[in-house]
Amino acid sequence: MEQTAQTPSPIQADEAGKTPDGLLIRAAAPGDAEALAAITNLPKYRSGTLRLPYETPEEWRKRIAGKDAGDLLLVAELDDAVVGSAGLHRLTGRRAHAAMIGMGVHDDFHGRGIGRALLAALIEAADRWLGVRRLELTVFVDNTPAIRLYESVGFEAEGTLKGYAFRDGRFADALAMARLTG
Repeated sequence: MEQTAQTPSPIQADEAGKTPDGLLIRAAAPGDAEALAAITNLPKYRSGTLRLPYETPEEWRKRIAGKDAGDLLLVAELDDAVVGSAGLHRLTGRRAHAAMIGMGVHDDFHGRGIGRALLAALIEAADRWLGVRRLELTVFVDNTPAIRLYESVGFEAEGTLKGYAFRDGRFADALAMARLTG
């Protein structure tokens, strides 16, 4: 049975057991640039990512248009509004079996299963369509909900990256996490 946003797999369900009605996970399109810039500039979204403040729609249009073949850039759409994004970047050469992922959810939509649905879509593509054996990510050590989400679908912490990124006026630590298959 093919999975859709309306028929979530077990890893798509939020703690209440479902995703929001009408949630759609789809490929990002150039027309999403305004919405992606707006949510990227929200304080909680930006704080959990490596994005800089004041990203513009033009930067997002370039990012969408310039993605590499084999990479994914997804958005979560609810009630015709973009409420999250996620990306998968496939590595090359001797690391062609691996991909890096990143994601974020609109500040007003945390805890509703949107991040879980985005993550499920990335994992499904990696496992069923790209043959990726290793998914990698970094997550700030103070982002407990995200760490729990990643652990719930098989990611394991591989180490702490001290002073990983400059965030909100100071250096912050991050966990390196990975999910291995096969």
